[in-house]
Amino acid sequence: MAQSSKETNNYTKRLSRYSSVGKEVGKFAAKFLVNTVISDNKSEKNAVALKNALGSLKGPLMKIAQLLSTIPGAIPPEYKDELSKLQNMAPPMGMGFVRRRMQTELGKDWERKFLKFDYKPFAAASLGQVHKAKDKKNREIVCKLQYPDMISAVEADLKQLDLIFKINKNLDPAIGTNKIREEIAERLREELDYRREANHIKLFNEILLKHEDIRIPSVDEDISTDKLLVMSYLKGKSLMDYRDSSQEIRNRIAHCLFRAWWVPFGQYGVIHGDPHLGNYSIIEEDNNVLGINLLDFGCVKRFRPIFVEGVINLYNGLKNHDQQMLINSYELWGFKNLNQDLIDILNIWANFIYGPILDNRNRTVADGIEPELYGRKEAFNVYQALKKIGPVEIPREFVFMDRAAIGLGSVFLHLNANLNLHKLFEEAIHGFNIEKLSQKQSDVFRKTGVDYGL
Repeated sequence: MAQSSKETNNYTKRLSRYSSVGKEVGKFAAKFLVNTVISDNKSEKNAVALKNALGSLKGPLMKIAQLLSTIPGAIPPEYKDELSKLQNMAPPMGMGFVRRRMQTELGKDWERKFLKFDYKPFAAASLGQVHKAKDKKNREIVCKLQYPDMISAVEADLKQLDLIFKINKNLDPAIGTNKIREEIAERLREELDYRREANHIKLFNEILLKHEDIRIPSVDEDISTDKLLVMSYLKGKSLMDYRDSSQEIRNRIAHCLFRAWWVPFGQYGVIHGDPHLGNYSIIEEDNNVLGINLLDFGCVKRFRPIFVEGVINLYNGLKNHDQQMLINSYELWGFKNLNQDLIDILNIWANFIYGPILDNRNRTVADGIEPELYGRKEAFNVYQALKKIGPVEIPREFVFMDRAAIGLGSVFLHLNANLNLHKLFEEAIHGFNIEKLSQKQSDVFRKTGVDYGL
């Protein structure tokens, strides 16, 4: 009973963290007004105040804050720097609450469904935590268990995001945030549905079936629910363990990473929308690197075939210095009210994102740049330019495409990989045809049960 009481108190504290979001953001709003009125160093002080308001809070708002820090112009550079310092780790559920959560999902006899279940989580994130276990056939599995009441937490945090965006409108913003808000809200709500994530896993297993050096877990659908995802355990080592490996090994890993991201996009219009270091592990046997494990499919984004065509046309437009093709690509993406000033600004960012794949030689993603600084200069230049003509409303599909491209580039920088990315990209988009892509999308989505309204 003492154990249960202690767990209840911990749970109450965890819930109070979510309920305190409004209070903490309210404190930030007050500091924002004071700093703006009386300070000569407004932006920096406001940015620190926001980070301090969010620094003790976990959960969905952390994902929101970190996402905003990757979108050029969404928030001032000073805010980007401060938000990038936040850590994304929720406090773990104790044994009593894990037991009750598992009972809620699988019933009173839930433990009989496993030979072994480790109550201590070996991984945690903003929306849930992961436990190792063994199934009835003595196979190693992992159970991704969602924290309780996360639906309410997400909706509460989205309301606080609205407040942050309202405050941001007083900062002479570079871009409009309506579409950003819509996209963040939809992706966060999707991440709460573990049955959808299970279908995403099946989707990527189908798409990358022929790529034997890219492994994806399988789902045990018999004991998975919309808030409990049971998957095969993929043994692997941390990607960061290979930062000092030979160039050959680092390049081999990066080659797998590139295909794991660009092949689904170029051939099926789908991306793994959260490519950061923790979502990969390295397959090693007898001191030989065999490939990568691709993990966490909560954030998967499907793009309209016409958007994919725009991405590829933009590449060709930059490669061939075809201004009309560039304009057409931005229109396909959904940018409105295009003029020469906006086109020039978009070209700055496009040349940065596409630069490594336009360069037909072996190179790093950004020669001589620290991973933590990747994209900072370009983002700052875009931000300053947009402020002169903004706010500019960016299309919804741009939000996670941009975020994922920056995340993948950062992983490449951590590896200091040296590859001909131009050749790899040409292979990934080889034979692209918009009608063919549409049909492949329709077929694979129906086969794997992913509901995209097709």
